[in-house]
Amino acid sequence: MVIQRNQYINELLSKRWNGKVKIITGIRRCGKSFLLFTLYKDHLLNEGVTKECFVELALDKKAHIKYRNPNELYDYVLRKTKDADKHYYVFIDEIQLSYKVKNEDVDERLVPEDDREMLYTTFYDILNDLVARKNLDIYVTGSNSKMLSKDIITNFRDRGSEIKVYPLSFKEFYPVSGMEKVDALEEYLTYGGMPLSVLEKDKTEKRKYLKGLHKRVYIKDIVERYKLKDDEVLDALINALSSSVGSLTNPHNLTNAASTLMKRSTSDNTIKNYLEYLEESYLFVGAQRYDIKGKRYFENTLKYYSTDTGLRNAKLNFRQQEKSHLMENMIFIELIRRGYSVDVGVVELTRVKDGKKQQSQYEIDFIVNTERKKVYIQSALNVDTDEKRNQETFSLKNSGDFFRKIVIVDGNAKPWTDEDGITYMGVIPFLLDDSLI
Repeated sequence: MVIQRNQYINELLSKRWNGKVKIITGIRRCGKSFLLFTLYKDHLLNEGVTKECFVELALDKKAHIKYRNPNELYDYVLRKTKDADKHYYVFIDEIQLSYKVKNEDVDERLVPEDDREMLYTTFYDILNDLVARKNLDIYVTGSNSKMLSKDIITNFRDRGSEIKVYPLSFKEFYPVSGMEKVDALEEYLTYGGMPLSVLEKDKTEKRKYLKGLHKRVYIKDIVERYKLKDDEVLDALINALSSSVGSLTNPHNLTNAASTLMKRSTSDNTIKNYLEYLEESYLFVGAQRYDIKGKRYFENTLKYYSTDTGLRNAKLNFRQQEKSHLMENMIFIELIRRGYSVDVGVVELTRVKDGKKQQSQYEIDFIVNTERKKVYIQSALNVDTDEKRNQETFSLKNSGDFFRKIVIVDGNAKPWTDEDGITYMGVIPFLLDDSLI
């Protein structure tokens, strides 16, 4: 079964022949290679591009090991693209496996200590050279734990375009689920959108696969990249974050939580570093807290969301499956998948209680920053009583502005708007229709 990923195909098509290296990143096993070498290639072939116009290398294959040497890789691409009148698509998979090679033409004695990296040729060097050739359109995928956003910005400068791939969205998952919408949503919240998990029909095998990804892939990658002594602190931190998705936290609180889980202490500085590793590996995404009236960000207070609810549930052995938290997590990831910048909102109000002024904080789950305006979104399982509705909309009504306000509830309810101008919609229509935001 082929799962279509039209959002990413369209993004790749919009960037082709833009004079930049297209760098496809994302959490491991989310379908980057399949997207490039199968879905995108098939689209181009159907457009009329001939097979001879593709140069393809997978550096994780034994037959292509020698091309991990950037000089060998460079020579190979040049040999395959000799015809200057023909346009070629160059696909390179697992580019992070390319190693650096010492440049024998440079006199080492003349290179200052701070510039020792200049003694080596890397894949960044050869790609920056190749992309300048007008008849080459270059695409690479990289293991997320080694091919990071900050590496791309630093080494490709203005010659790289990042395409960030996420696990399957509900919109991609639903057509292949074979279920009614409500049942499909329950399945998606439980097992998430990792492609191989979705295609696996046996639930025992699904669980085994998702659990194995953490230990054998994600944790192993991070330990190797950052040369960690062990994985105990990292594993405890992942457990702590998984248990508290959608809850306000900070590195100190997470230090205490991880220490409790391990039954030994760790430091705030270690946890700060590990949080960065987890975000760079796309396992978790942090959302900053923003004071709507004060127009400022709170330092060191964030919410963390798991990139995939199935992975989160698997890490906790499928315990702690509170639907309200999972739905909030799912909505956040959907918003950033659509390309929005998303913050967590807070409204500070001074109210009089028992004759005394008290300052209180009220949350707005998400502030969605669009090009010209903001949209406020509240996630709620239901608003089926006046009390519950007032509770969920209080912060929205007191934001002090006229930006659009939305409450997303569980189920399949069509959008409707109340007398205060607040729109309500079911989470299923929200997930299936990008235009509702």
